Amino acid sequence: MTDTTNDKLLRLIAEGVPDAVIFADREGIVRIWSPGAERMFGFTAAEAVGQSLDLIIPENLQARHWEGYRRVMETGETHYGTKLLSAPALCNSGSRISTEFSMALVRDCEGAMAGSGAIIRDVTERWQKEKAMKERLAELERHEAERNG
Repeated sequence: MTDTTNDKLLRLIAEGVPDAVIFADREGIVRIWSPGAERMFGFTAAEAVGQSLDLIIPENLQARHWEGYRRVMETGETHYGTKLLSAPALCNSGSRISTEFSMALVRDCEGAMAGSGAIIRDVTERWQKEKAMKERLAELERHEAERNG
């Protein structure tokens, strides 16, 4: 397969998956925003491309995010490279969602850091169910402790 064919296939995959596929450059400016990202976050590609990742990062997490992002762009290294990460994210509506994502560090032709790509999944429903189960379990344990008193 040629590079052109591979590029087209990668684009079609990124456009076809339900998850968000995002690429941000060294400065954290969104350069790629997939249809899945549009559905998940509620911002069109036209609204997101050219904007800072702050678009989807809750304000209380921005300082920590940017500290880590800048360090990764400077060093080209992350200990999160093979891990699934979890973080809350913001939607255009102002609501928060729970997300899990994997990321890829992207280098240019000379090997310098070009930015970071991420594949993001909305896990809000699962997170809410797990939270409700934990709360119910804690309630049952309290009742059991009271009975055994």
